[in-house]
Amino acid sequence: MTQPRAWSRMLVMAASASFAGACARPPSPEPSAAGPSAAAGQGGADSAVRITLERGPCFGTCPVYSVTLDGSGAVLFEGRRFVADTGISTARVPPARIDSLVAELTAGGYFDFADRYRAGEPGCEQYATDLPSVNTEVRADGRSKRIEHDHGCMEAPQALTTLEGRIDSVAGVARWIKR
Repeated sequence: MTQPRAWSRMLVMAASASFAGACARPPSPEPSAAGPSAAAGQGGADSAVRITLERGPCFGTCPVYSVTLDGSGAVLFEGRRFVADTGISTARVPPARIDSLVAELTAGGYFDFADRYRAGEPGCEQYATDLPSVNTEVRADGRSKRIEHDHGCMEAPQALTTLEGRIDSVAGVARWIKR
């Protein structure tokens, strides 16, 4: 009787291992980090362009995710909490939309904003708790800028919030966050 029981246990363990492997996430694909030559045939888009937006938690049900776009039009979304799709999702947008977004970010003053809008930082004397943070990073046209924006900072430029929304819009994150 011990032999069938041992066989059953081995079968259950093998099946469990098989299911665990089937549920594992595949490795995270990265948008192309190749240089401009990788974009040949892509309408001249510069794949060295990289725009990342990461939304952090609040004390409610704010969506928590990150999205990265590159110059070739690749979009990588990682849903973490309070989103319709958790895990990794990918999409593509026309490279011309990425070019337009870079132009909009530049014209909107993105590269001129402070690096941080957080409690205790200069220009953030009025502060409200419980609001999410948004970190963005833009690499384009030989420039790189990262901004930490806590939405509790009341003096942060409204234009920054608008530009964050434009990144979400061009990436099309609504398809992944609507619940």
